[in-house]
Order: sequence, then C-alpha cells, then structure tokens
Amino acid sequence: MTDRPRLCATLTAPTMAALIRARDEVCDADLVELRLDSVSDPDVDGALRGRRCPVIVTCRWNAEGGRFQGSEMQRRALLEHALDAGAEFVDLEWRAGWDEVVRRREGRNVVLSHHDFDGVPADVASRAEAMLATGAAVVKIAVMATHLSDCLPLLEIGRRHRGRSLVLLAMGDAGLATRVFAARFGSCWSYAGDGVAPGQIDIGRLTGELAFRRIGPETQMYGLFGRSIQYSPSPAMHNAAFEDGGVDAAYLPLPAADADDAMRFANGIGMAGAGVTLPFKTDLIAHLDEVDAEATALGAINTMRRDKATWLGANTDGSGFLAGLGTGVPPGLRAAVLGTGGAARAVAAALRLAGAAVTVFGRTAESARRVGTAIGVGAAVRPVPPSSWDLLVNATPVGARPDVDRSACPEAVFEGGTVYDLVYAPEKTRLLQEAERGGCRIVGGLGMLVEQARLQQQWWTGRTPGKDVLYAAAVRSLAKRTERL
Repeated sequence: MTDRPRLCATLTAPTMAALIRARDEVCDADLVELRLDSVSDPDVDGALRGRRCPVIVTCRWNAEGGRFQGSEMQRRALLEHALDAGAEFVDLEWRAGWDEVVRRREGRNVVLSHHDFDGVPADVASRAEAMLATGAAVVKIAVMATHLSDCLPLLEIGRRHRGRSLVLLAMGDAGLATRVFAARFGSCWSYAGDGVAPGQIDIGRLTGELAFRRIGPETQMYGLFGRSIQYSPSPAMHNAAFEDGGVDAAYLPLPAADADDAMRFANGIGMAGAGVTLPFKTDLIAHLDEVDAEATALGAINTMRRDKATWLGANTDGSGFLAGLGTGVPPGLRAAVLGTGGAARAVAAALRLAGAAVTVFGRTAESARRVGTAIGVGAAVRPVPPSSWDLLVNATPVGARPDVDRSACPEAVFEGGTVYDLVYAPEKTRLLQEAERGGCRIVGGLGMLVEQARLQQQWWTGRTPGKDVLYAAAVRSLAKRTERL
C-alpha cells in the first residue's frame, strides 16, 4: 500500500449500455466500481470488455444497500463469473457466507465487505479481525456515523492493522473524514460518486476543493466545526491557501453533534486546528485551555489550534470584518448592527473599538439589551429608524440562499452611507441590491470571509496567504454550490 490511497469511482446506471458509457467517461480515478445491481440487464463480460482502468465488480444485495432483483443464486453466479473472467476485484459481502469462494481463490481479487447502516457495532474490531483472517485481498468495512467520534473506532482498526489492505469508511455526513483522510485511517482506497452511499461525494469535489490527492498519512488535519456546513466555501479557501503555501495540511467540513463530539474527534484523530461556526462558537470555549482577549471579551471563538497538548482559541471575525470594510472608521460613525448572535457581537465590538457609535438592533428588547450590555454599545428593537445610521450591517442569515427574495432590513430608508451584508451567498443579496439602487456604497460578506480566513491561516501556519488565492477559491466553490442547488 502506498502513502497515497487510490480513488475509486462508484458507478450506477439503469442499463449496461449506460453503465459502460459512464465507465468510459470516468477521469481522475484509479479504479472504477461497477454496480451491476443497479442495471436491469447485468452483463459481466460487457462490464469488463474494453475497460481502460481496473474495476471492482459489485452486485450488492438488499440487506447491504443494494438493488439486485434476482435470486441469491443468480447474484452469486454473476460474481463468481466476474472472478473467473479476470476482474481486478470482485466485492463479496462477508455476511453472504461465501467463505469457500474466498478460500478457493486464496483471497485473490476479493474485496470482502461488510456494511452496517444502523450505526457502529460494538464489536466492529472483532469483525475486522475475522474478516482479515479469511485472507481476502482487501477487507472493506462501512458503518453509519451520526457523530464525528463514530469514526474513531475505524481509526483504531487502521492503526492496529497498518499495512494491511483495508478500506474503512463511515457513511453519512459525519463520516466525511474517513473518505477525505483515507490515508490517516489506513485505507488503500476511497470511494467517490453521485451519492451512491450515504455521505459519498463526487470526484470533482473530493479531488478539487477537498484536496484528496495531496493527503497522506502525516498530512495535518484542519476543519470547520458547525452545522449545515457541507457546502461552505471555507474548505476550498483554506485548501487553496495550504497548497499555495506548500503546507502539508488539508481542511474539511466537520458537522459535529455537539461540542463534546467535536473535541472527542479532534483529540482522537489528532487535529492541528479548526474553524468554528454556529452553534459551537460559545460552547467550545469551555473545552479550550487558553482563549485570547478578543474571544474572551466576546464570549465566542471562531478559530482554534493545538499547541502540543494545549488547545488555544481565538476570534478573527471582528478583525476580518474591519478589513473587509475596506475603509477606515471615522470618529463618531453611526453604525446600526442587525442581529444578536455571535457575528453581531464581534462586529459591534470591533466597530466600538474603532471609534464608532454602535447600536445593536434585535427582534426583542431583551436580546438586544443582552448584547449591548455585554459589548458596551447601544441596544434597540427593530425597526431601524430612518436617518439613524451611516453604516448598516446585516449580521443575520436573512437573505442567504435559498431565501434570496427576503431583505434583512425591509424597513430601511437608503439615503447614502454604507450597507454591509455579512451574507456571502448570493454575493449581492436583496438588501445590497436595494441599497445600491438607493445610492449607498455596498459591501458583501465574501470580503469578510476571505479576510478572517487569512487571519486564521496566519495564526495556524505563520504565513498570510494572498487575498486573490482565497477569493478565487471561494468564488469557484460558491459557483459549484449554486449548480448543485
């Protein structure tokens, strides 16, 4: 097994003709899995004829996520024929009980697989031992992850059997690390495809913004702890920065169940650092050893890093906001900040320290007062009065995709000044469109996202990447996200 795992493209189609076309169109994969259970007319010889790269022939039964409509005898006949016909690999389920097939082949060309869609079995390690004892060429274990920490038993199996031909996968969004950092888990290959299995992602995203081809066993892991983050542009930005700077590191979305889950995973897998977004900006503070002054004042972090056995926390939101603004803050600038969450707190604090007269506007008096008191700024209830601001900041998610037809401040009267919307997708929200028509200078949230990412990179690596590298990566990622929606 090499340090860099191979990449397998999983293909399904309604007919053999369509499956063969898809096989021949695959690029940037080292081998192709042909799912014969997906076609109405399975044909092993046709699947193998004219192939341009190694294949795995799979005909999955229903109990392990397949769709084969024939009998078990017919399914076995197809798979045995694939072995006899020279397929590089044939996937046989461990639970099918075809041990004599494995013995007869002395394990050659056999991928012995086991899938559990209900969770992580308590005895998964002993199951791995039993499967390895068969002598199969490759042992594949796939479990369902609902927590990031569900990946850790697979990590331990990979460590215990380092050098054996294993594929260890956690399905579901929480298992993405096992696909991206396959080398860390000791897998000899990873799978990509059009969501054939839960949590599976396409080749373009895996090799592009998630940097799969650069990741080896010693590659440092960074990620974004949060919820609803699967299409955040942050991985694309940070991975572009790591590559541009020649840093052996990669970054991926990490949808944690809670703060405890995030830290169990971070410590168990040996993460180097992380970005932090909702809803963990406050909850994770209690798990850190040291927190910088800005994060302490705000009661929220957006960044963390490991220094040997110590976890440090910081917040780059406020500094990123001011850098994204692109102009200084003149004394006495009247700033109206919409929202009472972590982003609003960071923005309000940064503006106050820069000399602005800040008012935080909330939906309720209590929520606004709580933030205003904590940050030392004014507090009020919506709506925002006309002629009361020189800078209007939206620090709420209103107007973000898919809710693009809503304005974060429908009551606003635009009479000049600057409107800054922290929403970055779409780049020009309805609020910004209306403000621009009213003669205001407008600033989108992508600039802040880029600036706070630059500050994170500097804190993690000691190197500050160029804005153009991060911005271009973010634009590409957001464009692809729009295509998926």
